[in-house]
Amino acid sequence: MGLGVLVAGLFALSVRYEFSELAKQFDLTGLEKMESASLVYSRDGTMVGKFFIQNRNPVNYSQLSKFLVEAVVATEDQKFWSHDGVDYQGIARAAVANYTAGRIRQGASTVTQQLARNSFDLKERTYRRKLLEISLAHRIEESFSKEKIMELYLNRVYFGSGLYGADAAARGYFGLSAADISAGQAATLAGLLKAPNGLSPWTNPKASQASRDSVLRQMYGMGALSYAEYEAAVDQPLLVQERFDPIKQSYAMDYVRQQAIASLGYERAMNGGFRIHTTLDLKMQREAEKALQRRLVAVERRPGYSNETYAEFLERFETNKPQIGQSNKVPPKYLQGAVLALNNQTGGILVMVGGRQFRHSEYNRSVQGLRPVGTAFGPILYAAAFEKGIFPGDLVQDWALDNRLVGFGGSAGILGEWGVERADNEYEGDITARSALVHGKNAAVVRVGFRTGLKALGKVVKDAGIGSALRPYANAYLGSSEQTLEETTLAYTMFPGGGTRPARTHIISRIETVYETKLERERVISDATAWQVHSLLTESLQRGTAEKAVTEYGLAVAGAAGKTGTAYNFTDAWFLGYDSAVTCGVWVGFDRPQQIFRGAFGKDLALPVWVDVMNASRNNFPSTPLRAPLTVEEVQICRLSGERGTDQCQEMIGTADGGSSAQSTLYNEYARLGFAPKSECSVHAGGMKSFFKQFAQAEWPRAATALDLSKVRPIAVSSAPVVGQADPYNSVSPATMASELGNIPVAKPNLVNLPSNSGGKRGGGLPAMEVRRAEVAGVAAALPTEPPSLELAKPPPIRF
Repeated sequence: MGLGVLVAGLFALSVRYEFSELAKQFDLTGLEKMESASLVYSRDGTMVGKFFIQNRNPVNYSQLSKFLVEAVVATEDQKFWSHDGVDYQGIARAAVANYTAGRIRQGASTVTQQLARNSFDLKERTYRRKLLEISLAHRIEESFSKEKIMELYLNRVYFGSGLYGADAAARGYFGLSAADISAGQAATLAGLLKAPNGLSPWTNPKASQASRDSVLRQMYGMGALSYAEYEAAVDQPLLVQERFDPIKQSYAMDYVRQQAIASLGYERAMNGGFRIHTTLDLKMQREAEKALQRRLVAVERRPGYSNETYAEFLERFETNKPQIGQSNKVPPKYLQGAVLALNNQTGGILVMVGGRQFRHSEYNRSVQGLRPVGTAFGPILYAAAFEKGIFPGDLVQDWALDNRLVGFGGSAGILGEWGVERADNEYEGDITARSALVHGKNAAVVRVGFRTGLKALGKVVKDAGIGSALRPYANAYLGSSEQTLEETTLAYTMFPGGGTRPARTHIISRIETVYETKLERERVISDATAWQVHSLLTESLQRGTAEKAVTEYGLAVAGAAGKTGTAYNFTDAWFLGYDSAVTCGVWVGFDRPQQIFRGAFGKDLALPVWVDVMNASRNNFPSTPLRAPLTVEEVQICRLSGERGTDQCQEMIGTADGGSSAQSTLYNEYARLGFAPKSECSVHAGGMKSFFKQFAQAEWPRAATALDLSKVRPIAVSSAPVVGQADPYNSVSPATMASELGNIPVAKPNLVNLPSNSGGKRGGGLPAMEVRRAEVAGVAAALPTEPPSLELAKPPPIRF
């Protein structure tokens, strides 16, 4: 017997030595290396979301409720505070119970053993695994305090429903931190450790409550609760918050996740437990989301609105609603929108709304959508024009323009106004470049583009941070090129930035201990040009196409400026604007380009959303009016001549009683220092000032047209461009022009499908006119000797 005992003892020692050596091969620092959710914070430090593979938020022992620790001890390991990692009496008791029952009914693993098993993935159901687990438990007890072991255990264990660790479980089920839960809530969590999914209070509340009450009785039996505390906890109903998506899916959070993965790599970003600080402003973000939805719902309620509405899609969506974490497979067809707001100084994204509902579509329209920016492109064109030396007070022609020079329009006529900003648009003749942009006079804006040129424009576009290609055609002057909202909003920051902009946009300001965004700025245009464009955009918001911001929508931001944008055929509505602190862009349209409705102007769809977002920025980003740089001077200009004003610069205006009164034609304009117009107004100044006048290349006198094109009413375009070498509308034919001036009998064109307000008659009531191509001229003798059938009056002399 003695020999047997000796042999058994030696065997036990050898086994213990063997497994102790095996246990030493494990790195105990791995106990603290657990997959953790990366937490996302707004700019004010509020946690706004998380992303993870395992939803876990490790906390210190001091951040654990005393009730939770006692509940776990009561249900999982009642001798936790006294044993050395292994409860041998418990093992013996469990062995007897299991042998008697003929199957495993009880476990005897301590909290320390469970920690070892879960940390090092010891899942095999063998005696060798159990012996290794015991040896590891001894080593853990020798290396860590009891409090640290409990902390590691409660941070690692699974509480069901995708919640790992006590803090994630407390926040998931009760909306509280692990430090703030009550005795009953702690008992609920401790009861989940036996069967995390089967006892979930979300899926099986009755079983969960019974488990809770059982744990509370054990806590009372151990003295962790008084009888009064026990009774109060048992009498409380089991209350949990509504199950929700812990990732808080949104366009902004998804973009943060993408940027974090780009910086850290997928595994680190999803498992590393990083604290990611963003540039998002919560108040502005929430207001942008609400404002976009509110304004677009109002659009969908317009009488006669025929497209799918958000409410109609939602009813269809709820029928086939995807599970949390899954994407919608039925793309929405309702009216969409996007909002992006930037910090002018840093380029930090304060607001990102990529659509009306992330669950319906994950396509982020604020950074991925390439759409024609329409007339909101005008300020960028003007920046290039002013950089080239064009003066804001220069006169440009607001006349009808042959569409073949531009590339918009179609068979409805050539006099179309492309992406008009007002329903009552009329041509006004010669107007200042300023007035053309402020009041949305697109024919005149195109002529500014002709003077600027695509090469000069392309340079400013590229320097402004717009990477999308610029169309190599004149219609680019009216915003036909596709751009993202992010690109365009970044470009607009050059105006409040005095000609400079942030080098790039960003949504992550820093990731604790590993990453911080570097802030850089780039020069785009001169500060003088930036101020000249800013002065135009200020007037646009006060008296131009965006005046509704003040008169109807309640803009309450000091020194704001901006530009409406409407794309051809009303497919896209925009507003881009800023104050001294924030630049914000808004887009409205469909994912598949189509007309929103006829008359869907940016001032009615996008502008009110912009106003709501900018008003929400006032507290955190107070604005002050911008100040003119020293590189510009203010001069008085006559708007009828584009030259320096005089005391005689007046015009007679009709009054309501049938009379007339004199009104000044002067206004204040900004010129680059030293480049203001030198000559006085030639329209109103009396007397002979000079025998000669110096003309810039673009100002050389040209032959006057026989027809005053400023008197032609604009015709809205409604179909694709006509392509050809002929002049199908006889818009530039001298004979046609002459016939308009008098009753000269000439062949008239066959006008097809002209709109009723074009002056033509439907049905081809006019005889056809032969369109001939140019022919090679013969010798003089071959020319006809009879006088021409049409004689035009001599043009008036050119006035210098």
